[in-house]
This record gives sequence, structure tokens and C-alpha cells, in this order.
Amino acid sequence: MSENDDDNNNSKKKNKNDMTLEERIASGEFTKDASTGPLRKVADSIKSALPGFKETESPIIKALILSLTKTQKKWKREADSQMPVASGDIREIAGQPVFVPLYKLFLAYGEQFVLAIGPKKFVVVSDNKVAKEILLHQAKSFSKGLLSEILDFVMGQGLIPANGEVWKIRRKIIVPALHRKYVASMVDMFGDCGLKGSAQLARAEIDGTSVEMENFYSRLALDIIGKAVFNYDFDSLKTDDPVIKAVYTVLREAEYRSVTFIPYWKVPPLSYLVPRQRACQEALVVVNDTLNVLIERCKKIVEESDDEFVEEYMNKEDPSILHFLIASGDDVTSKQLRDDLMTLLIAGHETTAAVLTWTTFLLAKHPEVKEKVFEEVDRVCGDRLPTVADMRELKYTSRVINESMRLYPQPPVLIRRAIEPVKLGGYDIAEGTDFFISVWNLHRNPRLWDKPEEFIPERFPVDGKAPDEYTEDFAYLPFGGGQRKCIGDQFAIFESIVTLAMIMRRFDFELDPKFHPDGECGMTTGATIHTTTGLHVKLKRRNKHGGEEMNGEYTASTKESLPVYKSLDELDDIDVASGDPHAGGSNGTQSGKLEDAAVSISVAEQIVEAEKTRAR
Repeated sequence: MSENDDDNNNSKKKNKNDMTLEERIASGEFTKDASTGPLRKVADSIKSALPGFKETESPIIKALILSLTKTQKKWKREADSQMPVASGDIREIAGQPVFVPLYKLFLAYGEQFVLAIGPKKFVVVSDNKVAKEILLHQAKSFSKGLLSEILDFVMGQGLIPANGEVWKIRRKIIVPALHRKYVASMVDMFGDCGLKGSAQLARAEIDGTSVEMENFYSRLALDIIGKAVFNYDFDSLKTDDPVIKAVYTVLREAEYRSVTFIPYWKVPPLSYLVPRQRACQEALVVVNDTLNVLIERCKKIVEESDDEFVEEYMNKEDPSILHFLIASGDDVTSKQLRDDLMTLLIAGHETTAAVLTWTTFLLAKHPEVKEKVFEEVDRVCGDRLPTVADMRELKYTSRVINESMRLYPQPPVLIRRAIEPVKLGGYDIAEGTDFFISVWNLHRNPRLWDKPEEFIPERFPVDGKAPDEYTEDFAYLPFGGGQRKCIGDQFAIFESIVTLAMIMRRFDFELDPKFHPDGECGMTTGATIHTTTGLHVKLKRRNKHGGEEMNGEYTASTKESLPVYKSLDELDDIDVASGDPHAGGSNGTQSGKLEDAAVSISVAEQIVEAEKTRAR
């Protein structure tokens, strides 16, 4: 055989990445082994729902692949004004957090491109000017679109997914509940919860065992949002509260649905047959039951109260957002109130826990930055709890959190839909087009940031204004931007500063090499970025302010009363199907726990109360 013949034969052999899906089907790739096909996810879903289904022999897979081929070709033909088109491999998009492949595609296709995932098409935006148009200048031309659809099952018409008039009405009612005076009043409560959290961490420090901080922060944030929104203590620092696992389950499901092009969960039989759908429904029962009990509890308090709560909001001994919403006299349905509270519970709990987790991770990897935070916390707070005035003085600590939110934004992607034809970045965009504004890409775009992959808190000057969408011209969007910006941004920032200060005035920490041999902890997502391994750190008590009161105070009985924290994915022993968020209450039921006034005070809590008296 001649050299030319070899060349001709080789030219006939195409790399499968260069082949159309029809050619790949013709080659026998999918009939031989569907385990590596691009519809692995669909096949698994069908297989889970229909035992005995053989995807390797089924014409269903072939038909779906052919359908997707035609759809992707259609997107290429109809690409908005010649915008670059990236064909998504469903295994990559569905097999990892969506913002990860979006970043890889951004590096390959640029700051604005079309991503075709089966029959779904998204315009991916990594350009701050285009993001500014969508979120600010042309905001009226966009809705939450796909986000509203995928969050409907959990948040309904809550403030995050709501559109149009519903959003305007609910925002007008809820925003006053989060005014500056209210947020300032919460700082003391943040400190009190931080004291309890520090007392709980002391057990691990004494024993020399590592602590899984992601789960710890999730518990602490749930307790804080419980008090702020409901005036209720979930007490999750001491108990395995199923609400945490339930919230995580439904948010993971929401992201899964955003990149799944066959909504099989809408088919009643499959919503019960597919295990992940059953788990999601059971998790929703836990959260809904908890909210319903808390709403009824607050309604009873409001009915028995004679004062004008709205006018005397800040004079209440224990103000809460739920109390404000009920007492305001707003004519709202129970369903809408539930949607509002579900949104506040999830957003307020998830976001701050994620911010604190990744800030701790970054500090553990950068001891030189950690030392600067130690110095500032010691100098500003001394041996007392942080105050509202300290929020202005803990400048470097604030910048550390700002930089943490740049590298690990919560959420990493914003979703919008064009509700009318628009022009963006020189391209004509059709009505109905869905957008992924990749905050992750914006925050790591080398055109917008110097050394974007590095953790450099000093990039935001401590004597300058705190970074936001306006100071950074929409290159920095940890809370979104425009009218739909998160209304709880100041609440989250203050909570993060106080909590971090309370932990760091007592403990030094480093990554546990047993769990993080490579110094990493992986990433996965719900609505925010979670770790895949948990964040395991070894604690060491500091010989500075806040440590001396624990010397000799912890007895064996105290240590036995404090829980060992598991990672979120290890909380499988919690029975989310029971609907009981506090198993082990006085009568073994949720309402029994919620209404039980005789809660025992542990030795750790007595220590906390003693310190509060001394510190103030």
C-alpha cells in the first residue's frame, strides 16, 4: 500500500469530536455502548423510572440523539447575528457544577456566545458591559425566566423568582423589614450566636479532632436566620436539624433541572418512581411543615398583642421579619407568605454559610492574610463582642470577605430571559432567549481583573468604598445588580464579618491534610457553591482575647453534650421523610419540639451567658 493510500484512508477516519451525531450513530458508537453517550443523563433517568429498560438496544436513545442533532444544527443556523455557538456536551454540562464548563467555554468562545444543550439554548455572558445592560439599563426587557420555572416547586412566587407586578408588590412590602436600623439591631444577635458557635468548636479543639466547617457554618447560619426571620431558635448547632439537609436537597434538584432538557419530573408516575424526585418531595415536606408551624405560631402572637407593631417595629424586644409581615396588615395569601418566607430562609441561610466556608478555606491557604485578620480583630474588638460601629473599623476583614466573594460568588450564575427583542453587545437578541450571566466568569475575567485567579484582598483598598457593582462597573456582582439586586446584602455582609471575627478571636485553624491532602476541597452547587469533600480544619486556641474564658471550663459532661459535625453529604441519618425537623423533642414530633418551652440549658450555654455578662 502506498503512502498516498495510507493518507487517503486516514483522512476518511474522523475523530468523533468532528463527526455529526448521525455519523456517530452510524458508526455504532451508541448501539455498542451507550455508557459514554451524550445522553447518559437521560438514559439514566429513564432507566431509573422504568426497571428493565435497555438503553443500549433502544431506539429511544437513537431518536433523542437525532432530535438533538437537528436542534443543535438549528441553533447554529439561527445563531443571533453570527454570535459564536458552543455545542455543549451533555456529559460535561450535567456532570459538574454548571459554572465550571461555562468558564472553559468562555476561554474558548469569548465573552458572549450561544450554548446549545439539546433543545435548550442559552446566551452566556461574561462581559461586564453586557451584564450592566441586562441588569440595569434594559432590565425591563428581562424576566427571571428559566429561574422562575426551576424554582417554582420550592419558592413559588417568592422575591427571587417572582416577575412583573408580583415582584414589585412583594419587594415594596419586604424591603422595609430589612432597613438599616433593623440590620444594625441584628449585630448583637450575630455576636450571641457566634459565642455559642465558638463554645461548640471548643470540644474539637480540646480533643484535637478536625471540624467540618461547611456544615458548622450551615448550622450557625440557620440558627441566625431562624431568629432574624422567625424569632425562633432552630438550635441546629446542637441537633441534627433536617432543615439543613432538606434545603440542600431541593437546591441541588433546582440546579439539576436547569440543565436537564426533558422535564420528566412533570410526569406524575416518574415524580414518585425516580429516587431523586422522591427525596426532593420528602425534603419539601420537611421545609414546608416547619414554615407552616412557625407561621401559625407567629400569627397567634400577633393576635394576642395589642401594640402597633409596624410603627413600633424596633421597640419590640424580639423583632422578626415574619412578625413584621403578619402585623403589617398586608392582605397576602398564606401561599404567598409561605413563598416569601421560603425565599428568605433559603437565601439567608445558604448564601452566608457559603461565604463563610470559602473565606475560611482561603484564609487557611493564605496564613499571611489570616495573620492580618487576627491583628485587626484583636485591635478593634479586644475582649468584647463586635458592635455596629466595628463594622466600619473591621476594614481589612471586610475586604477579605469581598475578595472571597469575588473568587467564589454566591450564586455563581444569574439567569434572565428576554421578554422582547433587544440588542446586546452588537447582537440582535430574539424574544424568549435565555441568558446565563456567569458571575464566576466576570469575577475571573483577565480583561477585568489583574491576576484574577489569585486571592488578593488588597485589590480593594481598605480606605476606599466597599466594592459593589457600581464601583467595579458591573465586573463585581456577588449580590447581583440593578433593581433585582439581593435585598439582604447588608445583612449577609454584617453577619459574615461578625461571625468571622467571633471565630478568629478564639481560634487559629489550618486545613486537615487527612481530608485535604492536595489542599483542595472540590466544588459542587445547589444555589451556591458547596465543597465536595467538606471543609475539615484543625483548630488551635489562640492566647489572645476570647480564649482565656474557656480554660478549665469544659468538663467531660460538657464535651459529651456537643455534637461532632458531619459534612452535608454525610447527613444521611436524618430522616427527612418523617417531616420532623427536630427529632427527639418532648413528644417526638415537630410541633412538640417547636412548642416545648422546657429546653434544658447545657453547661456550654451557661459559659456563653457568663461571658456575655462579662464582655458587656
